[in-house]
Parts: sequence; structure tokens; C-alpha cells
Amino acid sequence: MTTSAPTTTTTNIVRFDHDRPLWRRALMTRESAIIGLLAVVLIVASVTVNGFAQPLTYNYLLLDVAPILFIALPMTLVMTTGEIDLSVGSMAGLASVTTGALVQGGMPFEAAAFIALVVGVIGGAFNGFLVTTVGLPSLAVTIGSLALFRGIAVGVLGTTAVTEFPEFWTALAKAKLAGTQIPWVVIPFLVLLVIFVVLFHFTPFGRGIFAVGQSKDAAHFSGVNVNRTKFIVFVLAGAVAALAGVYYTLRYGSARGDNATGLELQVIAAVVLGGVSVFGGRGRIHGVIAAVLLIGALSSALRLSGVTSDIINIITGGLLIISVVGASLFAWVKSKRSTISPARVAASPAS
Repeated sequence: MTTSAPTTTTTNIVRFDHDRPLWRRALMTRESAIIGLLAVVLIVASVTVNGFAQPLTYNYLLLDVAPILFIALPMTLVMTTGEIDLSVGSMAGLASVTTGALVQGGMPFEAAAFIALVVGVIGGAFNGFLVTTVGLPSLAVTIGSLALFRGIAVGVLGTTAVTEFPEFWTALAKAKLAGTQIPWVVIPFLVLLVIFVVLFHFTPFGRGIFAVGQSKDAAHFSGVNVNRTKFIVFVLAGAVAALAGVYYTLRYGSARGDNATGLELQVIAAVVLGGVSVFGGRGRIHGVIAAVLLIGALSSALRLSGVTSDIINIITGGLLIISVVGASLFAWVKSKRSTISPARVAASPAS
């Protein structure tokens, strides 16, 4: 008798949690709220801001947010494990400098870009090694590698810039798909997006990422190799950051030591705003993509309205703070409701 009561209560609680209609469970989420807010911003800006509702504006919007979109994909995985990588902006700058220095030395661009990607993999492996093998906190490790990678980048080129790149590649970085204002860069991004969505949401490795973020000990006892999972996501972050750095170089036609400075803050702001928990264990890629586009659209509309970059940064920071506080408040309300629900179920005639 004493064992049957908890079983009945647990069954009823699960039934209560899933008693809501499917449309409410699908739409009443943080990711859906971000997508809805993005739609509102686009509509309002198109009506009220002169020059926003033009294909050329959307073209430049996508070109500007492309590096953030690239890096946000692996950053979603990193933060879902409960870790963070603050070095991605510096890695993008280091990849840019690597590409520029090698091209300046006479190496073909394709080979230089490949070596830059290898540098990104090595940098990600370096972060992953210190976090997983040495056991250092990722915040401290990536703050250090942020300074290290940026210092190397600035040390290689100093205050000079490399601007001589093959015209084919610089034109391709800004090219549009035939008959549209959609930049060509969306094609490699969509390829990466499909890869990361499948990896994150439809594979055992992706389920392991969520498990590690929720509880490292529970994930370990469930058969997940915690250290290997974290190591891989850091390597992915380094590799994609390097790819973004190569694109950044071609987009602006210049390799400099200060390229992509501050990019990591924009990426983290978008990832957190998109619904990834800062404590790990929760995240959806479609919410992160919507958040990147939301911040980009808002920034573009404010710039066209004559708002300075300092004010735009304040607004972006405010959105980040509101998203973190809102998520914590939502989790608190949900926990309160879950503690009340057993009492309601026990009092119902069906129980």
C-alpha cells in the first residue's frame, strides 16, 4: 500500500503536465516568443523607419550578422553543456591574421584559409584540454585564451593590414544569389545549420550534451563520456570561429589584428537571448538563430534612425539582462506550479 500511492501520484503528475494542447506546448515557449518579437520588430521597422523595408537593407543585415550566425551554432552546444567560450572573437581575429600573413607571404588563398581553420581546431582543442583534462573552469580558461589569441594576432601583423586577396573570393563573400538580394554566404551557413541541428537534436551525442548540462554526474553514470563531449564542442567552437574569421577577412577585404574584436559578446548575448540556459541543460538552435536576427534587425533599424552605436550597445545589453532575469523568473513560476499540481491532482475525482 505504501508503494502504490507514489506511483499513482507520479503518473497523474505526468498526465497533468501533458494535459495542455499541443499548440500551447509548441507555441508557449521562449523560442516562439523570440520569433514573434523578431516579426514585430521587422514589421514596425518596415513601417516607421525610412529605408528599412528595402531588399538592400536585408542584404547588408545578413552580411553583418553572418559571422555571429556561424559562431552561434557551436556556442549553443558549448553553453548547453554548462560551459562558455569567450575566446571565439579572438580566434576569428587570429584566423584572419593567419590567412592574411600567409597570403602576403605568397601562399595561395585556399591553402592559407585551410591552415587558418587548422589553427582554429588547435585553439579549440587547447581550450578543451585545459577544461576537460586539467580541470580548469571554462570562464577562466577562455578569458586567458581570449587575451592569448588576440595578442598573437596583433603581434603577427602589428598595426599593419593585409588587403591583397584574390578578387574572386572577396567578390564571392559579398555576392548575391542570382536574381535576389540574398547574399551567397547564406548557402554555407544553411549547410552548417543542418549539420548542427541534426548533431544537436537528433543524435546520441546531442542528447549527451543536454545530459552533461543538466548533471555531469548523472550523465557519467548514464554512459556519457563527459570530458570527450566537452572537448568536441570546444573544438567545434574553435573551428567555426576560424571559419567566421576567414569570412570576416573577405567581407571587409582586410586582415588586421583587431578584426572581430568584441564579437564574442554579441554571440553570447544572442545565444542567451535565444533561450540557452546560462547554467546548461537547455537550448534550441532555432531560438538562437531568431535571436541573432532580432539583434541584427534592431541594430539596423536604430542605425537608420540615427541612433549612435553606444546607445545600440546599451539596448542590446538591456535585452540580454532582461532575457536572463525573465528566464529565471519563468523557471521560478514553473517550479511553483509544479509543487502545486500534485495537490490539485490528488484532490481531483479522477485520482
